[in-house]
Amino acid sequence: MQGILYSLLAGVFICLQSVFNAQASEKLGLWQTNAIVHGLGFLVSFSIFLFVRDGEWQKIGEVNKVYLLGGVFGALIVFAVMKGITSIGPAYSVSILLISQLLVALIIDSLGLFGVEKVPLNLNKVMGIGIMIAGLIIFKLK
Repeated sequence: MQGILYSLLAGVFICLQSVFNAQASEKLGLWQTNAIVHGLGFLVSFSIFLFVRDGEWQKIGEVNKVYLLGGVFGALIVFAVMKGITSIGPAYSVSILLISQLLVALIIDSLGLFGVEKVPLNLNKVMGIGIMIAGLIIFKLK
């Protein structure tokens, strides 16, 4: 249940962040907005880290360096979402984003990539994705 609540909360924040970033980028520019967003995110994250102290800096050498690309992905995500929202609007953009996110997650699960436990692909999952894509097409019909 806790995972569901956190996931719902993340969905709300992702949508709000995306719209806020797109609006800010119209005045500031995409990369300036991206820099400000990640700078503020760093300050908040680091402040919380100083309070919580949930990790050890010395263990960074044990982390696969590929996994540290998350910050790079974050900058690219914010840029792509801002471009998507300003080009096609929030609802359509976020709908496509969610389907592509689910497809990639399904591939990662099904193949057991990046140390994730392998989960078999079945007809229900394929049908679920198909229904989401059909829903997106219906959603966009005029």
